[in-house]
Amino acid sequence: MRAEIFFVVLLSLLFALNVCAQNTRTFSGTVITQQFELIPDVSIEIETSDGKIAATTDAEGAFSAQVPNESISVKFFGNNIAPVTRIFAATDALVRLQIKTSFIIRPINENVTIEANTITPEIEFRNDSVYKNTLFGRDDQLIQTLNAGINAGQHEGGGKSLEIRRFGFNTDHGGVNGGVKILVDNIQQNQGTQGHGQGYLGNLKSLSPELVEDISIINGPFSAAYGDFSGLGVVQIRQRESLPNEFTARIQGGSFNTGRGFFAYSPQIKNVSAFIAYEPSYMDGPFENSLRYRRDNFTGNFTWKYKENEAVGLKFNAGRNDFTSSGQIPLDEVFGGRLDRFGFVDPENGGKVQLGTVGTYFRKEWKSGATFKADAFVGRSLFDLWSNFTFFLADPVYGDEIQQHDSRLQEGANVQFLQPYKFFGNQAIVTFGSNFHFNQVNVGLYPSISRNPNRKFQPENINNPDVLLTSAQANVNNYAGYVQNGMDFFNGHLHVEAGLRWDYFSFDVDGFELSDTETILKGKESAARFQPKLAVTWSPFERFPMTFYGNYGRGIASQDARGVIRNPDAPKISTTDFYQTGTSYNARRFSATGSFFFIDRSNEQVYIPDDGSIEFAGRSRSYGIEAKTSIRINRFLSFNGGLTQVLEAFYPGEFYEANNSRRRVAIDSAPRTVANGSLVLSELRGFNSSLSWRHISSYRLDGEDDAIRAAGHDVVDFRISKRLRKWIDLNFSIDNLLNKRYFETQNFFESRICPTCEPIERIHATPGYSTTFNVGVTFRLGAKE
Repeated sequence: MRAEIFFVVLLSLLFALNVCAQNTRTFSGTVITQQFELIPDVSIEIETSDGKIAATTDAEGAFSAQVPNESISVKFFGNNIAPVTRIFAATDALVRLQIKTSFIIRPINENVTIEANTITPEIEFRNDSVYKNTLFGRDDQLIQTLNAGINAGQHEGGGKSLEIRRFGFNTDHGGVNGGVKILVDNIQQNQGTQGHGQGYLGNLKSLSPELVEDISIINGPFSAAYGDFSGLGVVQIRQRESLPNEFTARIQGGSFNTGRGFFAYSPQIKNVSAFIAYEPSYMDGPFENSLRYRRDNFTGNFTWKYKENEAVGLKFNAGRNDFTSSGQIPLDEVFGGRLDRFGFVDPENGGKVQLGTVGTYFRKEWKSGATFKADAFVGRSLFDLWSNFTFFLADPVYGDEIQQHDSRLQEGANVQFLQPYKFFGNQAIVTFGSNFHFNQVNVGLYPSISRNPNRKFQPENINNPDVLLTSAQANVNNYAGYVQNGMDFFNGHLHVEAGLRWDYFSFDVDGFELSDTETILKGKESAARFQPKLAVTWSPFERFPMTFYGNYGRGIASQDARGVIRNPDAPKISTTDFYQTGTSYNARRFSATGSFFFIDRSNEQVYIPDDGSIEFAGRSRSYGIEAKTSIRINRFLSFNGGLTQVLEAFYPGEFYEANNSRRRVAIDSAPRTVANGSLVLSELRGFNSSLSWRHISSYRLDGEDDAIRAAGHDVVDFRISKRLRKWIDLNFSIDNLLNKRYFETQNFFESRICPTCEPIERIHATPGYSTTFNVGVTFRLGAKE
């Protein structure tokens, strides 16, 4: 009897399950734009006869839900996207749907961030996964993760700002030949009229990787929101407002006496996002003259969302770094066996930096999508760098050591208003904005002996014209305003963006230069430039995910105020006209983009803070191709890679004779080929890992002699982390896995390595690190709701 009852109950359950299965079906697909951009975090409300079902798109814009086998009404809505309502009959197919909508505010304005695999020629995004799961033994490695055709190399082994090369141009430390503009939370990191170089990016040393929320990379001067140093692109780094856990701690150690920590507290308070973090680090590097590189960084944020659509906040960052370096060493001595690859000539090279920045910001959003944002900051920094590039060339008695000093107070503010509107039924948005950036700088070049700035006043050097001392008080102000308008046509298949920016600079200098005579540097100058922008995006197909792009933008780069006052008739602002055309294909598992670029730069005057000289660079051009791809092999494994190939980089109208032929003078000191690739494993039984490769070709160091070349390199890095428990991760990394012998930065100039040696024109270089191991443990306690 019991067996019969059990059999009847089992049959009843099976029948009920079968009926339920017949009465439900899967509702799935992706939410995208007409340009096939995947949109995460879209809210989905499904209305059925039994009530409402809620769902949300994931990081790849995908959704899936079980719905009754009947007609349903579905609403798709979210922050800064146009809401869409679709009605599906009981007989309609409900799987692999493509739901198309449009942005009220475009991703470039950072109110909506597109993640996952979508890639386009003009802008790229990086999320936080690489920064929270990776051990960074060197702070420079954060910039290397950008890829995007950016090649970066050290001059001093760790403590000094990187040299940035892109699109066939060498921007030095970020500010010449068009520049690459880098911002952190909308605060410009490039420093104008800096003690060591125009556009110097040394403040990035105070950025902690664990605090990076996301990064956007604009591959040219295509946005009107950015002006100075934007000629070769803009990198906007956004830090977190809070952390997902109340307590976070990372402790790591590795090769070359490397030790690093990260400690953060992020309280859980209603309507408040906040954290305070401290990052200490130390390393000696592989150098015979130990790097002794010590950094201490403090960062904090407090954001109060006092209304649903309004927030006010305060950010601060403070840091210091001290280091000793080996500088750039002569390669003929290395290859001749007289100097080790990690050796040195002058043991006194190095630097000390202290800095602090406090910023406040406000944002307000309206239901219409209109947004007002304002921020302001004040920063203070002290910078001293001791270098000896030419050893005993100018001063055979005491050597050529110099101290470059920069004591800076800077203030800035940004205001932006975005207003969505309809134009004959087409979605559009207009953006108005203004920027202000003021610098008061005490800057100087002091010949020194063992870091004592007294070399100019030694009897042998008082009248030596090759031993130069400079000192100046410079006030450089930048005022800017811009407007940009974007509009969709043909149901979003065509998007047109046009903008105009105006920048005004004032230069005020009071100083002097002392060689064998004294030259007074005193005066006031000003200059202004308009910068037009235009972008067209066309997606002709409804289902086939291919989009075509055409972009134009003019970027600018201001000149060092000392050079402006010394030579007021020379260009005070250089311009970069950047043209780009390309196409992209974005499916769920495979994305690729290809583009052609043409860059036309104006004449440029470059003040050299190392010796007080002025170089005048004529008009220059570069053109080439870029290709990028992202492949999702399965749910855990993906591959991404990129290639930037400069086909030609030259000075039009400038020629030289070689082998009985007339040849163009080439742009030197930057690679023509930059490539990267990465195989990434994500969340497989708690494992996250990556195997990354980066490549640069050999490149010319002299525009008229192709035989004088810097060596290229291929470097492979490995990273892995394992989640042991919900609250603890084990991290491990190997930099330069194959122990490649390479040099990060190479330059060609004259030097003398001892007082009685002959001067020689030669290549000087900074060695790349040999194989480096790091191991760490990460604790995350007090997960927030």
